[in-house]
This record gives sequence, structure tokens and C-alpha cells, in this order.
Amino acid sequence: MTGDAPPALWRATVPVFLSALDRISQILDKTEALPDPAAALAQPPAEGMLPAGQQIAMAVQFMLRIAFPLAGRRVPEPRAGLDLAGLRARVRETRMLLGSLSPAEFKGAETRTIRAQAGFAELEMPGEAFLHRFGLPNLHFHQAMAHVALKRAGVPLGKADFDGLHDYPEGFSFG
Repeated sequence: MTGDAPPALWRATVPVFLSALDRISQILDKTEALPDPAAALAQPPAEGMLPAGQQIAMAVQFMLRIAFPLAGRRVPEPRAGLDLAGLRARVRETRMLLGSLSPAEFKGAETRTIRAQAGFAELEMPGEAFLHRFGLPNLHFHQAMAHVALKRAGVPLGKADFDGLHDYPEGFSFG
């Protein structure tokens, strides 16, 4: 692949996920600064939903559930805890695992048949559809739910903490 641009689905996953892991790490730093980080991680985004810590773990796991099948590899399953130390360990391990994927492994990923579970549904679809219709929506859902839950728990989060791009003056509010 010398001189060629990396495959589109590698570009749409690995670098994007590494950036999302940076965001999650920074959110965990802000959570750790609270008087009771464990209580914040136990906060659900809404009644009946999974707590923030589990939402973070699921977002991180979705990065692997997306990238590894697209690369034609089996999905690893980090098993660290759902506390602050465990979530940090999941982020570190996921960063390392994503770094182990070469762009060359994604060649032909657009049409590679991917099989996955979606709740009780069994999916089978081409890689590009898998990424855009299943993978990314689920990753962003869990990442957003963690963001909402932690904000409800008192972690000072804004849009910039979610995407790393926005910038607003201190005290700015949409409300």
C-alpha cells in the first residue's frame, strides 16, 4: 500500500475511534475530579437506562466490534471493571488493539460480509452498511448516553468534551 491512501473504512474507523478514546479519557479525568466519581459512574442518563460507567464500556467495546470485523479479525473483549480504573484500562487496551490493525487489513472491507448481534437480532450485511447503519449509530448512542449521565451527575461537560472541536466562552449556555 506504499504511496496509496489508506482504505476508506480504515480512515472512517481507526483514526476516528482513537480520537473518541481521547475524548473519553478526558471525560474520565473530569469525572475523577468530582468528590464521588463512583456515584457519577453509577448515574444513568434516564430512569431504566444503563449507568454512565456501563455506557462508556459499551462505547469503547463498540469501537472494537466495528473495526475488527471490518479488518476480517475476531473481536477482542476487554474485561476490566466498570469503575474509574477499569474504564481507564479498557481505554488503554482498546487504543493498543486498534493500533494493531493495519490499513491493509481493511482492503475490501466495504463488501466484506459482517455478521453481528443487535440485541436479539442477527445481522448480516456488507461492511460499509455495517459501519454506517449499525456500528457508528451504536457507538455514538452509548457515547452520548454516557455524556448525558455524567453531566446529570455534575461532571462539567459541554459539546467540546464530546467532539473535541467546539469552543465556547466560559459560562456560555444554549438554555
